[in-house]
Amino acid sequence: MLIATAATVQSCGLFGGGAGEDYGELVGVQGREGWVMTVPYGMVVVPAGTFHMGQAEEDIAATQINFNKQITIGSFYMDDTEITNNEYRQFIMSMIEDSVSTLGEDFIFNELYPDTTVWMKDFTHHMGDPLTEYYYLHPAFDDYPVVGVDWVAAKTFSQWRTDYLNAYRVSQGEFVMPSFRLPSEAEWEYAARGGRDMATYPWGNPYIRNAKGCMLANFKPGRGNYYDDGFAYTSPVQSYFANDFGLYDMAGNVSEWCEDAFNPASVPLVWDLNPTYFDETEPRKVIRGGSWKDVSYFLQTGTRSFEYQDSARSYIGFRCAMTHIGRSRQDF
Repeated sequence: MLIATAATVQSCGLFGGGAGEDYGELVGVQGREGWVMTVPYGMVVVPAGTFHMGQAEEDIAATQINFNKQITIGSFYMDDTEITNNEYRQFIMSMIEDSVSTLGEDFIFNELYPDTTVWMKDFTHHMGDPLTEYYYLHPAFDDYPVVGVDWVAAKTFSQWRTDYLNAYRVSQGEFVMPSFRLPSEAEWEYAARGGRDMATYPWGNPYIRNAKGCMLANFKPGRGNYYDDGFAYTSPVQSYFANDFGLYDMAGNVSEWCEDAFNPASVPLVWDLNPTYFDETEPRKVIRGGSWKDVSYFLQTGTRSFEYQDSARSYIGFRCAMTHIGRSRQDF
C-alpha cells in the first residue's frame, strides 16, 4: 500500500522529475517570486548596529532611570521627518470618506482629528487663538509637524498607512510590505544618535550652536527666549541639518511618541537585542526628542520622558518606523 501511495503521489507531480525537475531532492518550493525590500516614500534606511543606550551626559535631574546599556538594533526604516499637517490631513480625509460607517463620526473627530485647542489649553495666559484657528487648517502650516495628536491616534494613523500602501501593492500583484508602526524607544534613540555612539545630541557633542553661532535645533535656548533659533513655535520640517542617518528634527521642534510604555526601571529589565517594553495597563507612553518649548536637556539623545497616552499636546507629534525584512547586512 505504501508503494502504491508513493507511486500515486509521484504521478501527480508532487515528487521529483515532472515539472519540478528536482529528481527527488530537497530543493524547496520552486517558482517563488523574489523579494526586494523597497524604501517607502519619505523614509530612510537605519542600518543595524550596536550602541550604548542611555545618558550621554550628567544626570542633572538625578532621575537614575537611564543608565547606559549596550544593545543591538536590527535594521529598519524611519520617516526622515515628523509627520506633517498635510500628511495627516490625507489620513483624516480618508477616514471621513471611507470609515465613518465603521468607526463613527465621534471617534474620528474626537479621537483622530487633531485637537487644535491645545494651543490655548497647554499654557496659562497665552494668546494661542491664532494657532488654534490656523495651525492645522491653513496651507501656510502644511509642512509643519502635526500636533494635538495622542498616542492612540498616532497608532491608528500607522495602521491606516499600512493598509493604504498594501492595498495598492496587492492590486498590483505585489507582496505586502511590513507594517508601519511607532518606533520603539530603543530604535528611536539609536536613530537619533545617527551612528554617533554616546553622542549628547544628534549632531554630536557638546554644543547647541554651530561654528557660525547658529542654533542646531528648534527649542527654548533660555528663559523667555524662544525666537533665538529662528522660530517662536514649531518650525517647518527640514529647517535644520539632518543627522548622519539623514533624519531631521530628532532633537527639538516637537517631541515624538514611541511605542513603548514608560517604566523608570525598564532599562535593566529589557533584553539587549531590539529591546521593547510593552504594558497595556500602563497609560504612560514614552516621548523623546524634546520640543520647541523645552530647554536643551530634553533635546539630549539619552533623556527619557513620558506623556499619558490619551493626552494631546501642542508640543508632541510623531513619525513612523518599519521593520526591514530580508538581509540584515548593512549593504542593502
